[in-house]
Amino acid sequence: MAQKSVRLVLQWYPQTQFAGFYVAREKGFYIRQGIDLNILSGGADISPSNVLKQGKADFGTMFLSTALEAHYSGVDLVNVGQIVRESALMLVARKDSGIRTIQDLSGKRVGMWGPEFQLQPLALFKQEGIIVDVVRQSPSFELFMRGGLDAVSAMWYNEYHTLVSYGLNPDEMVTFRFSDMGQNLPEDGIYCLASTYREDPELARSLVKATVQGWEYAFAHPDEALDIVLDVMKKNNVRANRAHQRWMLNRMRDIIRPGDRENVSTDLSGETYEAVVRNMLDSGFIRSAPEYERFFQGGAR
Repeated sequence: MAQKSVRLVLQWYPQTQFAGFYVAREKGFYIRQGIDLNILSGGADISPSNVLKQGKADFGTMFLSTALEAHYSGVDLVNVGQIVRESALMLVARKDSGIRTIQDLSGKRVGMWGPEFQLQPLALFKQEGIIVDVVRQSPSFELFMRGGLDAVSAMWYNEYHTLVSYGLNPDEMVTFRFSDMGQNLPEDGIYCLASTYREDPELARSLVKATVQGWEYAFAHPDEALDIVLDVMKKNNVRANRAHQRWMLNRMRDIIRPGDRENVSTDLSGETYEAVVRNMLDSGFIRSAPEYERFFQGGAR
């Protein structure tokens, strides 16, 4: 089978959050679909939507909310596969700070990542009618541990566990999970420009199919998956801890296959899509959105 060279940009540095992609590449699942995949690392200052717009990648991963904002800003994106079903985003405060409810964050210093990752928190604060002092969050939690931040952003599969490794016990933390507060927005999906999809829809389907195989293999063979990801992290000079990456893989399973579903689904229901669109409209991040049938080109189609 002739191989087509394809570039995929991720929204963060190499880690087990993307195990399905790395495993699929290592096990030859993409090759079997006729794809020679080059995976481009993301990072704090890399916007996959901009990378796609600039023609530096063919496909990219991003949150659904991020993709909708990018579309409204002029990047004609389509979703070809919704991998992560539920939100893993949370805010974390120390219990000894006296913070107990989301309203207690009013007027407090809250750490957040870059603009693309601020959509859910800002939507939540608007929904709750509270104003916080937003501080750009660094990879280190030293400022938070010293009391310089009242709350920080965290992903359940990543930073929450990092805080535990810093010495904070779960019962010493107050967590506000967005999935419990009306902000359960699907996260990592696979996107491309609409023009890319129109040119070769079968390529998109093949990429998603191989990625699903990668995730299912990773969940069935966790130790091998960890070996593969840790090797990628080492080659990219990304610090790695096997126990932390194992936690991440387990939590990714929880949000990719919620309720312990047997198979990995890439579907995005019209109901879920419309709920996220309403959230974005109500929060003022967008003023219009594409029709579901135009935006979502994945699933069983």
